[in-house]
Amino acid sequence: MNTTNTHYDPLSRALHWLTAIAVIAAFVLGPEHFGRELRQGLDPATRWDIVAHESLGLLVAALTLLRLLWLTVRPAAPRFDMPAWMHLSAKATHGMLWLLLLVVPVSAMLALGTEGHPLTLLGGIRVNELPINANSSLASLADWGDVHGLLGDMILWLSGIHAVAAIVHHVALKDGVLRAMLPPPR
Repeated sequence: MNTTNTHYDPLSRALHWLTAIAVIAAFVLGPEHFGRELRQGLDPATRWDIVAHESLGLLVAALTLLRLLWLTVRPAAPRFDMPAWMHLSAKATHGMLWLLLLVVPVSAMLALGTEGHPLTLLGGIRVNELPINANSSLASLADWGDVHGLLGDMILWLSGIHAVAAIVHHVALKDGVLRAMLPPPR
C-alpha cells in the first residue's frame, strides 16, 4: 500500500471534472444578447440553449455546494514541494475559482429577478418568480445580467489559467500536480 498521498480521492476528482465540464458547457451555451431578446418578448423556454444554460448553471451551483461539503470531510489532499510563490498563487487561484463558482450562479438569479424573466430548466420546469429576489433591494444595485456575463468571462479565463498551470506542472516541472487530479495508474 502506498503511504504517500499522490492523488485526490475519487469523489473529489469526479466532482472537479464534472464541475469543469458543466462550467464550459454553460459558457458555450450562454445566450448572447439575451436581455435584448427578452425585452422584445422572447419566451426563454422556447430556446434550448437558454434552458440548457440555466439548467447547467444550477448544476454548477449544486456541484459547488456538494464539493464544499465534501471538502470538510474528504481525505487529505496531496501536497507538493514547490516554491512558496507557487503555493500562494495556487491558493489565490483556487480561492478565486471557488468564489466565482458561488457568485456566478447568484448573479444569474439576481439577473432573472431584475430582468423579469422566469427560470427555465430541462424537463419543462419553469419558475416565474424567484422568492429570493422578488422586490429585493439588490435589484437596483447593478445590471445583474451584465455582471453575470462579466463574472462568467472571468471564471472561464481563470479556469484557463488554472489549466495552463496544471499543464506546465506536468510538462515542464514533472511534479505530479496534474496527475493528482487524474485517476491513478493501474
